[in-house]
Amino acid sequence: MGALGTVVHRYGDDSWYLGLVLALALTAASGVLARAWAGYGTLLGFGVGWVGIVQVLSLPGSGGDVVVPAGVLGLVWSYAGVALLAVVAFLPASWFAEVPARPRRHVA
Repeated sequence: MGALGTVVHRYGDDSWYLGLVLALALTAASGVLARAWAGYGTLLGFGVGWVGIVQVLSLPGSGGDVVVPAGVLGLVWSYAGVALLAVVAFLPASWFAEVPARPRRHVA
């Protein structure tokens, strides 16, 4: 998600960046999926991988080009993604529990 979002986050025009919105939505959804499947360890691994990929793609390449330029859009992509993953980490554990919210009542 970090690589995909980094590539598409600049898609759109100056009034509305659809790529940034979709990339952040996919980042949040992937974080929720990681936490729901295997808990905090997997979410932590996903977050470390996400940050690592985004930071590596922010570095200048051999030709001097960068995928995430140091502008407002690049900063929003980098920091909002980390903030979204932090929000996912602090969501209530009951949202990810595998037990029903209310036990079923058996009617005889």
